[in-house]
Amino acid sequence: MKDSLLPSITRKLLLCAVVVLAWTAVSEAAVSRGFTHLLEAVVRIDVREESFDSGARRFSAGIGSGVIVSDDGLILTNAHVASPRSVELSVTLASLERVNATLVGWDHWTDLALLRIDLAEVKRRGLKFTHADFANSDKLSPGQTVYAVGTPHGLTRTVTRGIISNNRRFFADNRGVRGYETGLFNTWLQTDAAINPGNSGGPLVDEQGRVVGINSRGYLGADNLAFAIPSNIAKRVVAGLTAEGAITRSYIGIVPGALLDLEGFYSLKQNTGLLINSVDPGSPAAKAGLRGGDIVLSINGAPADGRFPEQLPPILNSIASLPVGSPVKLVVKRGEQTTTSVVATEKLESRQGEEWAFEKWGLTVRKVSRAYARENQLDDDTGLLVIGVQPGFPAAVAGMSRGDIITKINRERVASLELAKQMHADFVAKPAPSLFETETDRRVSLYILKP
Repeated sequence: MKDSLLPSITRKLLLCAVVVLAWTAVSEAAVSRGFTHLLEAVVRIDVREESFDSGARRFSAGIGSGVIVSDDGLILTNAHVASPRSVELSVTLASLERVNATLVGWDHWTDLALLRIDLAEVKRRGLKFTHADFANSDKLSPGQTVYAVGTPHGLTRTVTRGIISNNRRFFADNRGVRGYETGLFNTWLQTDAAINPGNSGGPLVDEQGRVVGINSRGYLGADNLAFAIPSNIAKRVVAGLTAEGAITRSYIGIVPGALLDLEGFYSLKQNTGLLINSVDPGSPAAKAGLRGGDIVLSINGAPADGRFPEQLPPILNSIASLPVGSPVKLVVKRGEQTTTSVVATEKLESRQGEEWAFEKWGLTVRKVSRAYARENQLDDDTGLLVIGVQPGFPAAVAGMSRGDIITKINRERVASLELAKQMHADFVAKPAPSLFETETDRRVSLYILKP
């Protein structure tokens, strides 16, 4: 009887093996088709950009990666790859042909930038390109296979394989793009797929070749620790940059902290409340009387749960996504009292202002932003912060130094960078001594810059 069962068992095993092989072949074919399509959408980005350092304007070159995301030639990359400082942008297509590109928009808060291929050049030269598709990054789970595609160290269309190590990584340090704030409003995808310098801006993709993230950063000196911006964040940024060239966000001025292990001290149930670590001076929250140590129980009627660090970016994003000027209703617990505050949002601004070089004066400066003024308890956001002085030039000879804030030139208040540019142009056209008034640690100093 056992002998009579063997042929049947053997046939079943063979059938199973055939099914497995057939499924594997179909799966590999799907991956192959998806990757062929994806690889044709990945580009190398060559950048020449200006910087302002040590009192002079300088130029540097760099390489990054990007992925074409639309039929009309939009390319998604990192904000630290392409920025308003970029004076030349070119992309190398899958065909190895190089074409020019322009910056459409830039968003340092998510480390994303959007470029557009010169379509007139593409048409004139008879070139072709394709675009990649996005997947839903919210459906990713640890252990899922992913691939990083890009141009590490200039090696174009390099593919590395790994897994999603963590799908909700939180970073407390948010100074990521040339000193600009990055990552306040999103968590990150962590992967062990190899990401090296030059991979920045390239796609992190699933086995079907769909974009699940945009590769952004890695830990130097660490093994297989790399991070990408989730595709669902990237899709929203692409839409905003395409429409406006920038993402406008709202701000109320609270700096949150995780409530983990503190609930007992505040007589709170677990998973209840958002701790306010601090409040920015002069912000809407400060004007409403909020302060560090307060607990936000709800925001516009929705319960607030900031027990874990990973929960903080989505809460901040819910506020940032409101139209500027919107009322935000906060139910706040302070001690044994619970009160309601209505705070009107302001436009979110970076602490980093626009930079410029006044080369005949030997100065590089940065416009004082509202956020910088609040952080440093300045009276207002007028003036220019000195970030570099070139030895031997008028500013250095006069005694100006890094950290001074220029408030007046020739007794005229420096209300804008454009006004200072015009004064510098006048100095170049008709050299004459210029009187500078600066403020440092609330101490006023006067300097005469001679031609």
